[in-house]
Amino acid sequence: MSTKSFLKNIKIKDRSAARSFLSALENAEGRKGKKVHVNASIKNIDDKATIRKIFNCQ
Repeated sequence: MSTKSFLKNIKIKDRSAARSFLSALENAEGRKGKKVHVNASIKNIDDKATIRKIFNCQ
């Protein structure tokens, strides 16, 4: 999760919104995120010519 989402201000305008928000927080408490498996290979490229070739630049 990005840092920006942690720093966002939340304005709760009515009682039902407050209850919904608290319910969501209580429901999320103690849950862990799902593990994601990526089936792709990763290769670091630092050669300028190869980068230009990938992005079709001349």
